[in-house]
Amino acid sequence: MHAFDVLGDPIRRRILELLADGEMTSGAVCEVIGEEFGISQPGVSQHLKVLRENGFATVRPEGTRRLYAVNTEPLQDIDAWLDRFRRFWTPHLDALATELARGKRERRLRGAEENPRSTS
Repeated sequence: MHAFDVLGDPIRRRILELLADGEMTSGAVCEVIGEEFGISQPGVSQHLKVLRENGFATVRPEGTRRLYAVNTEPLQDIDAWLDRFRRFWTPHLDALATELARGKRERRLRGAEENPRSTS
């Protein structure tokens, strides 16, 4: 299965978002995904299996529990593929950062003019 086929499913993307914050038990993943998407534990388990079999997630046993985590290697492949397209949005993001910095500076200068510090 191609990486974009794996990530094309909103449930699998959400599972990866959850795992990006750290390891989670399969039960915890099932609880969140079940509430958000209304699917059963076996359905969530199938999505975890797809992520695991395609290298996006790892699983390790801890007693009777299974702990899932993100495997970053396939995400690096996607990042490399996206690299050829960054030129379309990077200049816009850089310009936005410049405007935000300019606005912060102007607010700071206005604040200094309105509230001069007394040196007495």
